[in-house]
Parts: sequence; structure tokens; C-alpha cells
Amino acid sequence: MTFPAPALSFRLIAIPRLAAGGRWRVEAMRSLSEPCFLWFTKGQGRITIAGQTRGYTAHNGILIPAGVMHGFEVGPQVFGTAVFFGRDSGVALPAEPLHLRIREVHAQQELNVTLDAIQREIDSDSPGHARAALAHLGLLGVWIERQAAKVAVETTKPDAARKLVARFTDLMEREFRSGAGVGELAAHLGVTATHLTRCCRLTCGRSAIDLLQDRRIFEARKLLSETRLPVNRIGESLGFASAAYFTRAFQHRTGSSPTAFRRSL
Repeated sequence: MTFPAPALSFRLIAIPRLAAGGRWRVEAMRSLSEPCFLWFTKGQGRITIAGQTRGYTAHNGILIPAGVMHGFEVGPQVFGTAVFFGRDSGVALPAEPLHLRIREVHAQQELNVTLDAIQREIDSDSPGHARAALAHLGLLGVWIERQAAKVAVETTKPDAARKLVARFTDLMEREFRSGAGVGELAAHLGVTATHLTRCCRLTCGRSAIDLLQDRRIFEARKLLSETRLPVNRIGESLGFASAAYFTRAFQHRTGSSPTAFRRSL
């Protein structure tokens, strides 16, 4: 008897490889359509999730749910594994971002063994390897759930600034293509642009307009590198009022024009 093999939409990627083709691919603000778990085994840096910046170091595990805006540093000494769960793996995961600092050696080893088992089954051509990989992925979900229950990430309640910036990044992810400015987004949140920017600087050291432009320019670079859409069409799709304004904003952010960036690829 043969069993149908499930399609493998999940995958494991070495964290340094995520920055291949430009560090902007990981550092710029963006969101994913699938959950992601980052497991850092060496090095340190900073990661911004939903407008809040924290430091990470070795043996830190970070869960980023689908649709949550984030960006993180990947220096030359940073190593680890990124697990992308796919859109339909069926693995139960916490709905909120998590930053787990795993100090117990046993828990570190348990995670490493699970990740190795997932990759081994993905690479295998043995019967049932896809189902086995999915089963190990489910065990990873259980590991995350148990660690979330044991490890105190931040016991303090989010203050008003963090709550506001989290709402801002959520709204920005939905509206960054509309051309709405910080003033319009702030008004939608019931605050002034000045107050919103002050809160952004408190939580992640960046202004509201910096976060918004970072998100828009990340999407522009993605479209320039992965599609053949004309430059002016890309600018229009991201809410820029004119091709000239898009070019100025892109060049200010990246140091090159959209056309030059595309040619460099």
C-alpha cells in the first residue's frame, strides 16, 4: 500500500544565506505570509518585531507569526537556522511573537536534534520522508509551546508606547501600498504624528516615517529583483505620487536609482 506524500511547503535555511543578495533582505522592515522561527547558535545583533527592538545572542529562539512586521541584523559572525513553516503545514504555534532565551543545555540539544531530523527527512528519498519531516516539524511546534510556558521573556505588561507602535506597525503592514503618510496613519490611530514618532523612537530608536519608508523600499527592491514590472509601475503600486518621487525616495534610501539597482542584479 502506498500513502500520498504531503507537499513540503516548509523549509530550513541557514540564517547567513537569508542575506544573500543584500543585507536589506533581512534588515529592512517587512512581513511574511507564513510563520518563521529563528534559532541563533552564534553571534549577536538586534531584531525589531512589531516596532520593538531587542538584542539577540546565541541560543535565542525567536518566533515571528505570519503578517508581523520585522527586520534583524545578520553580521558576519551570526549563525543559526531559520525555519519557515509554510502557509498550510497545520503546525499549532503561538499567535504572538516570542523571544526565547534558552539557557538549559538539554533544551538547546533537544532543539538541535529536532532541526537535524527535519532537514534529514527533507533531504531523504526514503518512503514516508515527507510525513516524517512534517511529524518532526510538529514536534518543533510542541518544543516552542513548552519553552514559551517556561521561559519568562518579558514579564512586564506592554506600556502605552509599545502598544501604540505595535498597532502602528500592524496598520502600516495593511496600508503601506496606499500612499498614506505618517500623519494619516497617526490620525487613524487617534494620535498626532509627533506623538507617534516619539513612541517609535522610544521603542525601537527609529522614527515613524523611517519605519514606513523602510517597509515601502523593501517591497520596491523585492519587486525590482523578482519581477519585470516597469519602474514607474512599481512606484505606482507602492503609493508613490510620481515616478520622480519614487526614484528620489529609493535613491535616498539605498544610494542608487531603481534602474541602477535592477541592473546591478
